[in-house]
Amino acid sequence: MVVPLPELPGLRPLTARSVVLSTLLGAHPPRLPARSLVRAGELFEIAEGTVRVALSRMVAAGDLRHVDGDYELSDRLVRRQTRQDQSRSPAVRPWSGDWEIAVVTADRRTPTDRAAFRQTMAALRLAEAREGTWLRPANLDRPLELPCLVLLGRPTTDPAELAASLWNLPAWADGARRLHAALDRAEDLAAGFMVSAAVLRHLVADPLLPEPLLPPDWPGGRLRARYEQFDRTFQTVLRDRLGVAVPRV
Repeated sequence: MVVPLPELPGLRPLTARSVVLSTLLGAHPPRLPARSLVRAGELFEIAEGTVRVALSRMVAAGDLRHVDGDYELSDRLVRRQTRQDQSRSPAVRPWSGDWEIAVVTADRRTPTDRAAFRQTMAALRLAEAREGTWLRPANLDRPLELPCLVLLGRPTTDPAELAASLWNLPAWADGARRLHAALDRAEDLAAGFMVSAAVLRHLVADPLLPEPLLPPDWPGGRLRARYEQFDRTFQTVLRDRLGVAVPRV
């Protein structure tokens, strides 16, 4: 690969666990027989025994369930798969100028409760303006059911400046452009696999803002289109070598 791996956002080492997890996250439904997951590992020169050890450890850790010889994602990872799918094809609606505003009204919350709430808000792509106050433009077509006060409103200041203060848009755009280039330059299956997984993680972090709030030449749409092009080719390889219905990695 021409682009040095450490420079790419979200890139993680290729391990038996990462191959199993990415393959199942791409499969619909997220359930595959052990032999297919072993073959997935063999594509990257990971020994069968190493893959089977990873499967056992992932079951013990609650990441996978072992059902009738197949392995399937846990409920937590199914939710992650849903977020990835939504990031690939986000459901957006015309923006009227309104913002979603979520305000925490509970007097006391445990650290566990706060951490879980932050994860929920991040998954819904809301940003924290201050402690207990989260907001984003109301342009996403999804339910917003939260254990807090939820309002619609409009800022009295420039909404583009507000968005820029809530999200690091230049950093996300820079990462997207570098990942796009890395997909173009991936020279082998292992490199492509790692980069494609990093692209999915990066897309999950896209705030999905309406166009009037984005900097010029925003690369989100181009990265999605390039990923889908890459993924179609990758699906064919996996279908031919795994001997199962095409997973989307």
